[in-house]
Amino acid sequence: MKLVFVSMSVAALLFVSPARAQDANDAAPEKDLAASARAASIELGGKLKARLEVALKDGGPQAALAVCKTAAPGIAADLSDSFGGKVGRTALKVRNPENAPDVFEAAVLKRFVDEVSKGADVSKLEHAEVVDVDGQRMFRYMKAIPMAAAPCAVCHGTAVAPDVLQSIRDLYPDDQATGFKPGEIRGAFTVVKPLR
Repeated sequence: MKLVFVSMSVAALLFVSPARAQDANDAAPEKDLAASARAASIELGGKLKARLEVALKDGGPQAALAVCKTAAPGIAADLSDSFGGKVGRTALKVRNPENAPDVFEAAVLKRFVDEVSKGADVSKLEHAEVVDVDGQRMFRYMKAIPMAAAPCAVCHGTAVAPDVLQSIRDLYPDDQATGFKPGEIRGAFTVVKPLR
């Protein structure tokens, strides 16, 4: 079946106009960008989770909060440098106001929430698109972050301990990021890269 689909796709490309064929060829670099952005998102999530698990084990939730406050931006900055764009996290309900979504991110997050409400698997939700921003083409990618029971629920769940809530308020007075249940969408990794 796949062979038939591939053959039909190749045949279709042969019969498009030269301008249209160029557009189809441009899709290959975008697929490569999406794969790189996905890898950067997975790497950010993996590195952050590893640091949080160590902090939770060694110093409890307050130590994990310190990792999110101090280490997470550095991890994201290093990945941004290696990707050649911006790699980070965002959510509709943020803990750190610096991670607040822009208009594009908010729209994608709302779509993700809608899809989850219809039964979609949070871990499989992603979005990639090339957009024009003031005459500059930008590659945008987002990958949903599922709320996990561990380690996330300790600081983002529905039963956050009072001392942890106080630490959250001390570090993030405008926190909105508690009350999540496992399996819900917690937020998304977001990647932006300018194109030539």
